[in-house]
Amino acid sequence: MIDLSVNRKNLEHAIARARERGIIIPTIAQMQNPDLIPEKIKARLPEIGLWDFDSLNLFRISWRNNPREKGGDGKFGGVNFIELPPALTGVPARIIVMVGKWFPTGCHKVGASFGCLAPRLVTGQFDPAYHKAVWPSTGNYCRGGAFNSKLLGCDSIAILPAEMSRERFEWLQTVAGEVIATPGCESNVKEIFDKTWELKTTREDVVIFNQFEEMGNPLWHYHVTGKAIYDAVESIRGERGRFAGACFTSGSAGTMSAGDYLKEQYPLSKLGVGEALQCPTLLNNGFGGHRIEGIGDKHVPWVHNVKNTDFVVAIDDEDSQQLIRLFTEPIGQKYLIEELGVTPECVEQLSLLGISGIANVLCCIKMAKYLEATEDDIFATVATDSAVMYGSRVEELAEQDGPYSPTKAAAAYWAHMGAVRTDNMQELTYADRKRVHNLKYYTWVEQQGRDVEELNAQWYDPDYWKGIHGQKEQVDALIEAFNAETGVLDSLE
Repeated sequence: MIDLSVNRKNLEHAIARARERGIIIPTIAQMQNPDLIPEKIKARLPEIGLWDFDSLNLFRISWRNNPREKGGDGKFGGVNFIELPPALTGVPARIIVMVGKWFPTGCHKVGASFGCLAPRLVTGQFDPAYHKAVWPSTGNYCRGGAFNSKLLGCDSIAILPAEMSRERFEWLQTVAGEVIATPGCESNVKEIFDKTWELKTTREDVVIFNQFEEMGNPLWHYHVTGKAIYDAVESIRGERGRFAGACFTSGSAGTMSAGDYLKEQYPLSKLGVGEALQCPTLLNNGFGGHRIEGIGDKHVPWVHNVKNTDFVVAIDDEDSQQLIRLFTEPIGQKYLIEELGVTPECVEQLSLLGISGIANVLCCIKMAKYLEATEDDIFATVATDSAVMYGSRVEELAEQDGPYSPTKAAAAYWAHMGAVRTDNMQELTYADRKRVHNLKYYTWVEQQGRDVEELNAQWYDPDYWKGIHGQKEQVDALIEAFNAETGVLDSLE
């Protein structure tokens, strides 16, 4: 359970900071359903850019934003998602992808980080007048955490691997109070943990918001992402459609809790977790380095409800690398339209997929093939961020492989999407799930000091995850009480 005990002294400091800076904190219910946002807040949003450092942008942490970075009417609408056609995916099933680009920072991780920071702030467990928020991440989570910290009047420290894309570091330097680059790439999560442990044990002024163990992460995704995917599915399902399943690359595994929500709505659906073939930790207790940015591994996240996971799907990192170039190069786009018959409108939307989003789509394709899905089946996943975050990676591929051509475009499609097979994946038995769950012990109990009794409760106690998911109302009540004490919302005209 998320600790919601109140430290009144620190809470007074947080209330004073919010009052001083005009900060209003949204509830999870408002992120889930923006119709609940007060009209006087909505009226101010058209003046604010999506990436602007304005605390009202906290109310744009939603899958239902107006899909533009500047301007607009400030209104919220339907869920931001795209549907990929069989001409592209090679399977008859319908695959929908939630679009993370229309969150502040261009990535849905801003939501997960809010779910971690907000409960600590409104209980006084985090004192913005003293503490610094530490955001350990393989990329996007620390971006979201630094952004939320700035909007909520908190100092921040971002930690991420040195080999992440240049765009991430350049942006973070303008937002976070301190940026720490740890050795290695996406799969070097232990090095991130080592640095956070060093800070935790040597400094009293830091609070670690480790997305891999903070239960505010799955709480936010369960209610906000899970409900958004459900609404997207229902909007297209029709009379014959059936929701077959969802698959998300592991990362922090927060998004996997959206799968918990979906399985409650669609009991016959399946939930898959993806990872890089070059680091098959869940599939084969393996290790290694890979280039699918943002899905750090070599461990099982504490927040992953493994018992509710049906598939492990491994994706070759070369697939995502080559496909992001295919989707963004004009010659590649022309090939998709003229040779495969993908509509220009769909091809234009492919820039909404970042590297991990492409991996997520490939996971869905593999699940659809394995389950022999038909045109009545619907699969869902998320595009954490978009291609705009990986311009430097596409440039590196161009330097490495030379200029693009129609032949290279055809080779890229058929090698990395059109010929996707069902190898390097596993449908999990009870024993398989238990094996993956048991891997948590070595990271979390031995290295990070978590309690083995709680580890066992995650597996054996049917109320463990329900209890966490059920804390939304408590968190929202604390947020509303916080806003009432600051008086900022009441003072808005």
